[in-house]
Amino acid sequence: MSDSKRWDSKDDEGDEDEDEEVDETGYKSAKDAILFAIDVSSSMLRAPPPSNSKKADTDSATSAALKCAYALMQQRIISNPNDMMGILLFGTEKSKFHGEEQTSRGGLTYPYCYLLADLDVPAAEDVKALRSLVEDEEESKSLLVPSDEPVSMANLLFCANQVFTTKAPNFASRRLFIVTDSDDPHKEDKALRSAATIRAKDLYDLGVIIELFPISQPGHEFDREKFYGDIIYRFSPTDPDAPAATSAAAKASSTSDGISLLNSLLSSINSKSVARRALFSNLALEIGPGFKISVKGYIIFKRQEPARSCYIWLGGEQPQIAKGVTTQMAEDTARPVEKVEIKKAYKFGGEQIAFTPEEITRIRHFGDPVIRICGFKPLSMLPIWASLKQSTFIYPSEEDFVGSTRVFSALQQKLLKDEKMAIAWYIARKNAAPVMAAIIPGAEKLGESGEQVMPPGMWLVPLPFADDIRQNPEVSLVRAPDSLIDSMRKIVQQLQLPKAQYDPMRYPNPALQWHYRILQTLALNEEMPLKPEDKTVPKYKQIDKRAGEYTIEWGQELETQSELWQKQHGRSSNATKRAASSDADPAAKKPRTAAEGIKLDINDSEMREKFNANNLTVPVLKGWLTSKSLSSTGNKSVLVERIEGYFENK
Repeated sequence: MSDSKRWDSKDDEGDEDEDEEVDETGYKSAKDAILFAIDVSSSMLRAPPPSNSKKADTDSATSAALKCAYALMQQRIISNPNDMMGILLFGTEKSKFHGEEQTSRGGLTYPYCYLLADLDVPAAEDVKALRSLVEDEEESKSLLVPSDEPVSMANLLFCANQVFTTKAPNFASRRLFIVTDSDDPHKEDKALRSAATIRAKDLYDLGVIIELFPISQPGHEFDREKFYGDIIYRFSPTDPDAPAATSAAAKASSTSDGISLLNSLLSSINSKSVARRALFSNLALEIGPGFKISVKGYIIFKRQEPARSCYIWLGGEQPQIAKGVTTQMAEDTARPVEKVEIKKAYKFGGEQIAFTPEEITRIRHFGDPVIRICGFKPLSMLPIWASLKQSTFIYPSEEDFVGSTRVFSALQQKLLKDEKMAIAWYIARKNAAPVMAAIIPGAEKLGESGEQVMPPGMWLVPLPFADDIRQNPEVSLVRAPDSLIDSMRKIVQQLQLPKAQYDPMRYPNPALQWHYRILQTLALNEEMPLKPEDKTVPKYKQIDKRAGEYTIEWGQELETQSELWQKQHGRSSNATKRAASSDADPAAKKPRTAAEGIKLDINDSEMREKFNANNLTVPVLKGWLTSKSLSSTGNKSVLVERIEGYFENK
């Protein structure tokens, strides 16, 4: 059963199996169509100056954009197998559109527009063809030739209109990604500017979102208000109230110290690659009796897992897609059971208490979907452990109640100013279980270039009930002395993340990426990779360089404080206990040797395996270090760091 069918079935009013939690399948099942429109002007094809720096750009702006499209196609061909992608080059000497191909302007519908890849579900051959263009300089040089005359933006937008109309007429999300460095293509021709504005409005009316990815060339900062202010709409045509952020201009570097244009474009395009869709629409936010506004909820964070699009049956002459069918069977007679014959029952006191579907519906009904504010509390009263499930970003909607945006903004700003949160009664969907939730204000977040990273809004955080909370285990904690805390403070300060913030965009899921990499290798007949790229692995050399000495000092201080604490509390160390045991029974003291089970001659592979398992004793560690002509003095933590350094430098 498809995702969309599961969503529809859960909306059925009489379905007794209604999920009590907010169902996200509708959020991820809608199809998406993306058409890249990449400028092929002389400035976009200009290569960056040569440099010996590893950080310097090596690609022209057009090549970087094509590589971005290739990377996105690789990603979505597996993670979103039903989505469409296409690539349209504009400003090229050659022209091509749906069978039309001619090197001159005469007779062409869309001159200087070259449809490199038609809008369609990407196949392995499409990825190979795009990879060939990206990697083969001769092929790219023959195709990426700028035209002598400027391209009409009205023609480009009308061409995109035709592509979306013919290839993706019923898609819920259709988007046009324009990559260019020209901020005013028709600065001296008002007629062409007016025609482009009309074509942009036609795309908006069609439900197509235009996303601009501007590129600032050296000495010229891209100004989106000159031309694209009338072309790009700030909100979605299918969801006018959705919070939409603009992309900052990527900069083509002119020196070796400039940022990578490819990385900047990849970051911008990845942030726009997933369509923004509402999880719930026009839900009533009740601030007081008879005082309601409407809001929409958005999933900002969604755990990604390997997507399996279908099952394949290999028993016939050709592989076929298998469709699953579920049938209920009677246990005693193996007779198929109809849905009307089934009742839902719960165990209580050893008995089965049966309910009809109507009774189940009445039991589950706690009222219509609503977010009802019960009161306000200081933000400081919300403990970190109270966040049970992912939060939902809510934003105002004007569809049901005019003025919702103004009221929502006033509430958000007041909560933000007073550092308060609202406690609300939250029913997400019909027949869903009620939830107590905290409404937390969120401030607007801007990027380094002033672009909006997160719009201002509010977060709906589900809170635990008393039944969900478990008691902490009873443990006796020993508070560390101030000297030990001060030593650890130095280590923490040296190991701060950049800007003291965790940026999830820097750390892709290694298991997920490895899964996709293997699928891509098999589909494109590429060479099998040796190992996955894991950016979550700590950089041990940098850690040792910045905090190694402080860590050793902390370990020594810990050992000193531990011995002092044991003396103060009348507890002896393990060595003292063994000495006392030896005095009472001389036969009990028996030094352990290699012959009695401690293996000192461990090779490197065995040491790495057992070392990672952390099951080696101090004598074994010291023996191995001695065999490598390394110092074997110090406690276990010092020995462990010494062995880590050996394997890192090997």
